[in-house]
Amino acid sequence: MTEALLNPMDPADDPLPDTIPGQDLFSKFDALIAEREALLDSGVRDPFGLVMEKVLSPTLAIVKGKETILLGTYNYMGMTFDPDVIDAGKRALDEFGSGTTGSRVLNGTYQGHRECEDALKDFYGTEHAMVFSTGYQANLGLMSTIAGKEDYIILDADSHASIYDGCALGNAQIVRFRHNSVEDLDRRLGRLPAEGGRLVVLEGVYSMLGDIAPLAEMVKVAKKHKAMVVVDEAHGMGFFGANGRGVFEEAGVEDQVDFVVGTFSKSVGTVGGFIVSNHPKFEVLRLVCRPYVFTASLPPSVVATAATSIRKLKYAGNKRAHLWENSKRLHLGLRELGFELATPTAQSAIIAVLLPDQDTTVRMWQALLELGVYVNMARPPATPAGMYLLRCSLCADHSSEQVGEIIAKFEAAGRAMGVIS
Repeated sequence: MTEALLNPMDPADDPLPDTIPGQDLFSKFDALIAEREALLDSGVRDPFGLVMEKVLSPTLAIVKGKETILLGTYNYMGMTFDPDVIDAGKRALDEFGSGTTGSRVLNGTYQGHRECEDALKDFYGTEHAMVFSTGYQANLGLMSTIAGKEDYIILDADSHASIYDGCALGNAQIVRFRHNSVEDLDRRLGRLPAEGGRLVVLEGVYSMLGDIAPLAEMVKVAKKHKAMVVVDEAHGMGFFGANGRGVFEEAGVEDQVDFVVGTFSKSVGTVGGFIVSNHPKFEVLRLVCRPYVFTASLPPSVVATAATSIRKLKYAGNKRAHLWENSKRLHLGLRELGFELATPTAQSAIIAVLLPDQDTTVRMWQALLELGVYVNMARPPATPAGMYLLRCSLCADHSSEQVGEIIAKFEAAGRAMGVIS
């Protein structure tokens, strides 16, 4: 009797049906499965299943037994093989072990986690910093926590999946505006009712096309409508601004941005994510942000490498200058060869080469790989509908010789595939 009262709906008491009704839940993906199989049956390699057998440096790896130039890793500042960064990780592994096995709010905050947050506060000049296990979780956490059901999140239509997913996890009302349109942002903010809070979500660099946001104008519009502002600097940190803080620093709006979200998996060269802010109530997020509370914290070796890298990035002016040089040279070289690019000039370290269809894009990707250059292939839904591209992300450690080699191999592949004449 007691057991029945404690568990009145025990599924063990329910008889199983002879047959299970309904369809395979994977059926919704049948069209995509068929498309992928047809692509692979044509003889091309899987652009989303590449394995790097050995990584030699930030710019070189062994793929299928062949030395390959890496042009699709987001390793913008080349920190993955920095000797100081590697030594810090090894020391932390020896002193603190391989993992925390706990949440940041329980047993998962070690000395290194605090030191990493201190490094972020120093780098950004903020009062508060909060480290997450991934950059994805940082966006997931902020978007789902900060705005409630009576509030509004106003976001760029081309926002990253982590921003959209954070909005879906929360209860706020979502308003999208046209990509990088100051006028549409102003119009949509102006249509909102007086009640409820407003959070405008922007990105410094948009990762698919490599274009930057007009942050000075957009932040001005947001503040006119009394909105809080978050800028995702995943692809701007380390590269933009006098201190490498991101596009918002270069745009001169540091004192008007309420939150900056970022990741360690790009310029920092490891894994993890963060939010920094000067808001006086910011620390309450540690108690109410589910993607922070209910997940294990980063291993000690990871936060040690991140903290060391962040401290060095502050003084990496020469690397920033060389990365700009590489980006401008590659953009100009590809444009002069006749490739269609997503931006008229190099706006960031991301150079997107637009191609007419998936078949051409995959074959161009494979031709480059066989010539010894790895780039990212991107297609919908990661890109806007009907857009296919090869995304190149340059590194400060790419030599001038490597950039010249990349341009030459794009020319050879482009001519062989009939993309350029």
